[in-house]
Amino acid sequence: MRACQPRSDGYVERDGVKIHYEVFGAGEPTVLLLPTWSIIHSRQWKMQIPYLARHCRVLTFDGRGNGRSDRPADPEAYAEREFAADALAVMDASQTPRAIIVGFSMGAQRGLLLAANHPERVEAAVFIGPSYQGGGAPLPERVVHSWEDELDTDEGWAKHNRHYWLRDYQGYLEFFMSRMFTEPHSTKPIEDTVGWGLDTTGETLALTYRAPDLEPEELRELARRVRCPVLVIHGAHDAILSETRGIDLAEDTGGRLVLLEGSGHAPHVRDPVKVNLLLRDFVTPAPPPKRWVRGKSRRKRALYISSPIGLGHAQRDVAIANELRKLHPDLEIDWLAQHPVTTVLEARGERIHPASALLANESGHIESEAAEHDLHCFQAIRRMDEILLANFMVFHDLVRDEHYDLWIGDEAWELDYYLHENPEHKQAAYVWLTDFVGWLPMPDGGEREALVTADYNAEMIEHIARFPRVRDQAIFVGNPDDIVPDTFGPELPLIGDWTREHYAFAGYVTGFDPSDLADRQALRQELGYRDDEQVCIVTVGGSGVGGHLLRRVIEAFPEAKRQVPALRMVVVTGPRIDPGALPQHEGLELCAYIHQLYRHLAACDLAVVQGGLTTCMELTANRRPFLYFPLRHHFEQNFHVAHRLDRYRAGRRMDYATTDADAIAEAIAAEMGRPVDYRPVETDGAARAASLLAELV
Repeated sequence: MRACQPRSDGYVERDGVKIHYEVFGAGEPTVLLLPTWSIIHSRQWKMQIPYLARHCRVLTFDGRGNGRSDRPADPEAYAEREFAADALAVMDASQTPRAIIVGFSMGAQRGLLLAANHPERVEAAVFIGPSYQGGGAPLPERVVHSWEDELDTDEGWAKHNRHYWLRDYQGYLEFFMSRMFTEPHSTKPIEDTVGWGLDTTGETLALTYRAPDLEPEELRELARRVRCPVLVIHGAHDAILSETRGIDLAEDTGGRLVLLEGSGHAPHVRDPVKVNLLLRDFVTPAPPPKRWVRGKSRRKRALYISSPIGLGHAQRDVAIANELRKLHPDLEIDWLAQHPVTTVLEARGERIHPASALLANESGHIESEAAEHDLHCFQAIRRMDEILLANFMVFHDLVRDEHYDLWIGDEAWELDYYLHENPEHKQAAYVWLTDFVGWLPMPDGGEREALVTADYNAEMIEHIARFPRVRDQAIFVGNPDDIVPDTFGPELPLIGDWTREHYAFAGYVTGFDPSDLADRQALRQELGYRDDEQVCIVTVGGSGVGGHLLRRVIEAFPEAKRQVPALRMVVVTGPRIDPGALPQHEGLELCAYIHQLYRHLAACDLAVVQGGLTTCMELTANRRPFLYFPLRHHFEQNFHVAHRLDRYRAGRRMDYATTDADAIAEAIAAEMGRPVDYRPVETDGAARAASLLAELV
């Protein structure tokens, strides 16, 4: 799922070649993100588009040879002047008289043609990792092998060879992209760019390489004719094009040069926060804050970022916030949150910051990744990178313009990751909360998934070791024994040992005191449940992923009702599933949302739930029997949550794939009202977490 959808798109045709373009955002100026070499298409700009589109109009197009544009069969069609002419045609078709152009690598050559030959159309130019042969020297390892001749080796840059491209194009992509991203822990951008490369072919790429080149002296002459403002960004560790190319281009255009130490060839992909801010300041400088408040006049303020993936975070976060207010009654708390978390916050009268409306939809992305009771949680979050970056940029702009004393992130992955990647942007005390530590591979993921999860864990461990002061406090919502007995990966520490060293433990946060609900008979009367009925609550959380489980439980209802004549089943669909879209049965109750659902769970005789931690632990705290169905491939539900429930001796685990409606009916009949012997759940978790936060206010 994309973080930002185009306002419009279309095709422009030149000499029989169709070029696809997209327009994002509105207002002035327009930023034209140029295509690079046809090895990848315009998705290379996915980390820039959402941020820039909040501040101006953005125009992109797929370069001929890849994406949704045509793939002409004539090498002449891939000449640099053809790409520049495509850019002008796209500007005309999208009614763009002038634009600020941004080019990456080969895009620099198209950009120079536009800026030098069509100055009336170009307001300013940015060149990232420019392929500028007007000066500088090529990297020595790239000039050893012939591109045209068949070689007797395919090691290293020998893969940059026409015959190898035609023989093993994917092998070339994997090699080239590994050189494009020299930064450690770049598995995701390498996978992305290899995938984009596979949207074309080795045959097409060979055509682009045979196209007429701009000669070095011609490029130099173009650069010296550029009169608009110029910004050149180059990674100092570029293994594709030497940084001397960027240095010489800045000198020849009279532009500003920014060298990024530690960055490789594509910093807009691998270091997007830095590049986005450079672009924003160059394109449309941020206005100064509207109001400045003298330090001693400021009220204490906290910004709470609560994960929208499920409703569990919202309830515990409100409970922690309430306890924090007891310790700091004058503390103002703003929430940066999105649906469905905002449903809970609004019901509790919390103040949701207006910037929340700018957040890209994380829950929607998770739903788009789900199949039938199947959600590969790790891969879904991994593929959510552009959404997470877009949401971090919302956070960044907010805290740049408004003062807060404390930032609190409850599994706010974007906040934690990009603060560690960009520690210079930490401006306030920061607390990280989570109820699990460690990405774990699913068994059927094979060696690749084991490698990638370990790589993600290793990067997190290195972040904490390198920048221990980014997190002023890390709080585990649970106890040390709740940590899974696994390692982070080969040659990495045990998860339990590392977590005990780097986290404080709050105990579980229920958001309520089970003793307040101990009189079940009175509670049932208050909620409208009769003594002569046996109540089964069915709920699957707020993400919308649980629709298939709801349908199967509903299918089981008639047989369950036959076996338990007093059965009253209440199905809570959550805010993202329409009750009207589900099957109906006489005596079955369907509703989208129940305020304070935990009270109904405390009153029920049985619950049927997914494998999410919050609902399962609410049932455990209230000592109610329940059936739980972990989502297939959801590592947190299958490993972290299951381990914790086993420790509490709570719930009956069910397998959706092997459990039909009749088996669910039998399980309902067997578990209905069954006495339980659960380990008790602490009731002071919210207060303990708040006391750790209070030290930082």
